[in-house]
Amino acid sequence: MTRSKKSGGSAPPTQRQLRVGELIRHKLAEMLSRSEVHDDIIAAHVVTIPEVRLSPDLKLATVYVVTLGDTGTEAVIEALNRNKKYIRGEVARTVNLKFAPDLRFRRDETFDEASRIDALLASPKVRQDIDKD
Repeated sequence: MTRSKKSGGSAPPTQRQLRVGELIRHKLAEMLSRSEVHDDIIAAHVVTIPEVRLSPDLKLATVYVVTLGDTGTEAVIEALNRNKKYIRGEVARTVNLKFAPDLRFRRDETFDEASRIDALLASPKVRQDIDKD
């Protein structure tokens, strides 16, 4: 059964959304690895961009950010927001779209969620169910 827009469920991303998101992610990763964003806070951290999600109209890009050791992520996000205009301009030159998407930087919580699930699976209550089999 497929979800329609009327049912209220969100549709999976289109191939175009995925492709443009990946292009933006590569450009941001390249900019950060080459220290093209001149900010002391960003320079002091190892920053990774694991994912970029785009809105269906490709006008809004949510950039998920994680730092090595998960230290200073909020400060890095603030620094990226301060440099958003420059970053957006560089992305616009690389990704050939009619409109450059507005960038929103968010902390990536995927690793936290994976750790939480691992802890649940390792809990004694779950272990006793698994050991019965």
